[in-house]
Amino acid sequence: MALTLAIHPLNPQPRFIAQAAAVIRKGGVMVYPTDSAYALGCAVGNKAGMESITRIRQVDNRHNFTLVCRDLSEIATYARVDNATYRLLKAHTPAPYTFILKATSDVPRLLQHAKRKTIGIRVPEHPVVAALLASLDGPLVSSTLILPGESDPLIDMDEIERRLSHQVDLIIDSGFCGLEATTVIDLEDGAPQVLRRGKGDPAPFE
Repeated sequence: MALTLAIHPLNPQPRFIAQAAAVIRKGGVMVYPTDSAYALGCAVGNKAGMESITRIRQVDNRHNFTLVCRDLSEIATYARVDNATYRLLKAHTPAPYTFILKATSDVPRLLQHAKRKTIGIRVPEHPVVAALLASLDGPLVSSTLILPGESDPLIDMDEIERRLSHQVDLIIDSGFCGLEATTVIDLEDGAPQVLRRGKGDPAPFE
């Protein structure tokens, strides 16, 4: 049975953040809020956690996970970023964007696109995520909470607990946080190419 923590969306309680971080450090998988929708997450390097997320979502091993980072300095550890790309990222983070970048050698193979050697990276704008990443002192592996046969993320907390409490180790309840997938921008070749647009995106890359 998953541990459920009700964490304030604007002023996260430090004791609950510490509890959540402890679960993740021990190899746990969680449901947590982002600035676009609820997501599934675990620590980087947690192969069993990634496999669990894959089973929950019923996707194959070609599924693209996202690396959720605190800031641009952390992004540089996992992705190759030139000066022009850095300026673009600085102008558009934190925000509900996923950027596809060339992966560095520090990125586990399971996180990379098998053929292109790229990685999806996010810097979300949500106080709970920011507090959790600070406590963990490292990024999270993440995938939007879209269950098999559904097109939209799961948002009702009672439904999340009913369907996932026996499949994850932690559920963070921070109320409604959105019902939209992130906008995905491919920066592998430098010039931004929008691969998917979120419903509320004002189209800053066109």
